[in-house]
Amino acid sequence: MTAEACYALPPPGPANSPADSAVRDLVARARNGDTQAWDALVEQYAPLIWAICRRHRLGHADADDVGQSVWLRLVSQLDRVRDPAALPGWLATTTRRECIRVLSAAQGPRAAVYPLDLDGLPDQRSGPAEQELLAAECHAALREAFSQLPSHGQQLITLLIADPPVPYADISARLGIPVGSIGPTRSRYLDKMRRHPAIAALLNT
Repeated sequence: MTAEACYALPPPGPANSPADSAVRDLVARARNGDTQAWDALVEQYAPLIWAICRRHRLGHADADDVGQSVWLRLVSQLDRVRDPAALPGWLATTTRRECIRVLSAAQGPRAAVYPLDLDGLPDQRSGPAEQELLAAECHAALREAFSQLPSHGQQLITLLIADPPVPYADISARLGIPVGSIGPTRSRYLDKMRRHPAIAALLNT
């Protein structure tokens, strides 16, 4: 799976899913000083951070530094997390930026200009666990970008990816928009998602 494969994955489901509720609960408890909740967050998302570091070909020491920086950033900003359900996307984006910073510092200012060849990395063939982590990263980035769309855009995208498919005539009736404008409106919202930092960082990596 490559970064571009994120667009083969459907946008995330409703924000009130059980998984989202669990993350919200952990973040709320961690804000209040619950060390067990914080440890649970670290245990849940440390593999995602590690996988991103590995795909950037960082050594263990650099990966540890990146992980520490990411968690320190989260500690300092935990009170400002607007949507705890978007936390995985925030962690993925922050980790990628930290990886690029470490690579730039080690190889010079031009190091971050050249995209990494993710298809050629050994860990892409190391088994389903790595593929699942990359898929989770893609979903997290999609969820973050999707959450920033206006409610009308979220409704439109949700209807367009419904299974079984919803006829355009029904979408038009539900949302009060002409059938002919559904395609262009969809393209506009998908372009907006593509430009979101979480998606852009993943694709540019």
